[in-house]
Amino acid sequence: MSFDADAQPIGHDGSSSTFASPAPGDVVGFLRIHAPFDALEPSEVERIAASAEVEFFRAGTVIFSADARAVEHLRVVRTGAVEIVLGDDVLDLITPGELFGHAPMLAGLPPGFAAVAQEDTLCYRIPQEVARAALSRPETVGFTARLLLAAGARAPLVLASKRPAPHPAERPVGTLLRAPPLVCPPDTTIREAAAKMTAAGENAILVELEGSLGILTDRDLRSRVIAGGTSHDAPVSSVMSAPAYTVAPDAFGGQVLLEMLERGVRHFPVVGPRGEVIGMIEAVDLLGVEGLSSFALRRAIATAGSPGELARLAQGLPHAVVAMHEAGQAALNVAAIYTVVLDTLTRRLIELALADAGEMPGEFSWLALGSEARREAVPSSDVDSAIVWFGDAGEEQIRPRLHALARTVADGLAACGVPADRHGATASNVAFVRSLDSWTHAAAGWIENPTEEQALILVSVLVDSRPVWGVHSGNPIAATFRAARERPDLVHLLARFALSHRPPTGFLRGLVVEHGGEHRGRLRRNPFDPAGYLDRDGVTGPHAEASEGRCAADRLVDEVGE
Repeated sequence: MSFDADAQPIGHDGSSSTFASPAPGDVVGFLRIHAPFDALEPSEVERIAASAEVEFFRAGTVIFSADARAVEHLRVVRTGAVEIVLGDDVLDLITPGELFGHAPMLAGLPPGFAAVAQEDTLCYRIPQEVARAALSRPETVGFTARLLLAAGARAPLVLASKRPAPHPAERPVGTLLRAPPLVCPPDTTIREAAAKMTAAGENAILVELEGSLGILTDRDLRSRVIAGGTSHDAPVSSVMSAPAYTVAPDAFGGQVLLEMLERGVRHFPVVGPRGEVIGMIEAVDLLGVEGLSSFALRRAIATAGSPGELARLAQGLPHAVVAMHEAGQAALNVAAIYTVVLDTLTRRLIELALADAGEMPGEFSWLALGSEARREAVPSSDVDSAIVWFGDAGEEQIRPRLHALARTVADGLAACGVPADRHGATASNVAFVRSLDSWTHAAAGWIENPTEEQALILVSVLVDSRPVWGVHSGNPIAATFRAARERPDLVHLLARFALSHRPPTGFLRGLVVEHGGEHRGRLRRNPFDPAGYLDRDGVTGPHAEASEGRCAADRLVDEVGE
């Protein structure tokens, strides 16, 4: 194997023991036989190889230290071995074909551990932007999640014996803050703000405004200053995002994480009850590196250029769900995060369909119904949906066009592995495309005559609704059902309807004998979630206040108390 004689030393300890040079020609063949690169198309592996450089480390060289500011490359060991060290403990030994540095690189945080060459070692060094794209692809995201999770399993017994801390999603965000807030006035120059961020090792800074806060992130600097051509001497107020969405210190990490996913941001200021800024919470503080693929997947979906690209990206959704489950995320948190990504998928399909169909004659909302509205969808769920339009547009003019749009979106979702409701509770069914007045009139009729055909089923589905795209005016359909509180006969019928399906009993581990239906008398795996036996949306929904995005567990607490 040959090396570039003109390579320049890049030793982290100032020595000349480390060199970078263009990767040798056999790097493609090496990467293609090792995970996760073996799952990628040959052209993608060639692109990664073309970006790689060769590094050589003498035995004992510290490749990066525990307190390094950031790790900007993914490394693959070609020959030799690298120890991952925490204090006096060796956490792992990285051998040829294995990766290291991926976790801090993906998180954008100091590694918290050191990487030391155990013997003379040759590595391929891959730039952050190339590596991040490769590790977040649908073909590799499962491997990435397993790799990150395995790091904890390989920790020494002295660490494993410690009582595990609660997952960040289950802790108040005030307990997760890592540093005092970085704050500047609005007339601070961009150059000064960037210097403060660099000195503090932070990737965002808050801007004090009258009665609110602004925020400037690394992404803003790249897109609005570098790419946008804004002068470095302009005030930070000219490129910040404002007002910044804030959270209270007692908000739980899981709730804050969902807000981040929905808003497509990774930083929230944490503000106390008297308006004082306590700190800044980041996505990585809440989910840990094992779940960051959800953000990457959501971002990729939001910018996809075609339904075909969305279908390809959607292949990564089940892998992301499995990774979150294996990382110890609570079931409701996993379902809620999955639903946020599903919402993004739906929005992008609507945007692409509108780009082809042109502007609609009036304003409208695409509504998620049922489990998606409650943020309880899972990969096996079908999608309940509806469309409501607003204003004076004539039905003959707007309804056919909205229905055609809904069919296009439903076809796109089906191609992504997300089928429409098989019973017809979907916007691709013209009966679920109505004006606000029509929906209100229909809901009032079902409340007045609950024995009408399919009234109970429709109430149980439509009692929850949440705008996913378009006019966001609360729950335009669900609000009508508040009148059901005055109709105990309806609530009684809903309760009977909820209990009409007898859940299977006689569980033996994961097996169950069904009482009826096509699987009657057969022993098979239990497909049910015990928490789902109660048709909670039908029973608790009419009693709940405006319930947009509220899960069944919260509803039941409202009904029966803590």
